[in-house]
Amino acid sequence: MRFRFLMIALFAAFTGPGLAQEAQNRGAYGDWLVFTIDTDNGQVCYAASRPIEMTPTNVDHGEVFFVISTWANGAAEDQPRFVSGYTLRPETPPRARVGSSRYQMFAAGQDGFLEDLDDEGDLIREMRRGAEMRIEATSQRGTATAYLFSLTGVTAALQRVDALC
Repeated sequence: MRFRFLMIALFAAFTGPGLAQEAQNRGAYGDWLVFTIDTDNGQVCYAASRPIEMTPTNVDHGEVFFVISTWANGAAEDQPRFVSGYTLRPETPPRARVGSSRYQMFAAGQDGFLEDLDDEGDLIREMRRGAEMRIEATSQRGTATAYLFSLTGVTAALQRVDALC
């Protein structure tokens, strides 16, 4: 229940005041959950996961997620987003790694988005093929952090997202 509440809060922050109703859990796929939510701009479908490992272990990371969103109206398709539980340092933005592939992100408050939109499809393909994804980030206060996300179930979760949106 706590995870569901956090996912609703997470998406409310993402969609802003256009939130029309509560997010609906559409299923669990390995380590990923799929949700839909109706907003003033139409339905949004997303897959989300929490890290299986967070370092350093002696700091409060807050609620951390990786989210992949698709908007039914076509505004976004398979848009990856890292959500930290703290403000990210813009001067040292997050970085994602799946296998040997690395992706630079930019920081926007607590969120990290891919710096190059052309990398979005590449990252999603690597996630579908990979077993784990590592995100490295730095807090506004200068704390270096790292997160390991399981990719078990991400392919099935994204197939469900595509079917719903």
